[in-house]
Amino acid sequence: MNYVVIENHRSEYPRPIHFVRGALLQIGQRYQGEHDCQDWYLCSCGGQQAGWVPGQLIERLGVGEGRALESYSAHELDVDPGQVMVGLRPLNGWLWCRSQRNGELGWLPLDKLRRLD
Repeated sequence: MNYVVIENHRSEYPRPIHFVRGALLQIGQRYQGEHDCQDWYLCSCGGQQAGWVPGQLIERLGVGEGRALESYSAHELDVDPGQVMVGLRPLNGWLWCRSQRNGELGWLPLDKLRRLD
């Protein structure tokens, strides 16, 4: 499915968290904010800075501990209005997508995109 960017987006995380399936995670606070962006947890892994991880990707092992159910990157795309994205996976108010311009992969908030028919 193709989407067009309707509002610019700039990542606030220059070193996004990333990990492979099976990685051990330290699970922190649950995101409290916009209703469309629920079920995200602030996690840390392997000495990286903490980053937001969708709850669907976390196997709970105990209080504050989990394991990655799949590989993941919290990379967000920097985009401007008019750019076209290929939507690959929606999760919790965000869309993992690929830029048609340069093939870069990353997350964008769904509210900054409009689906093209």
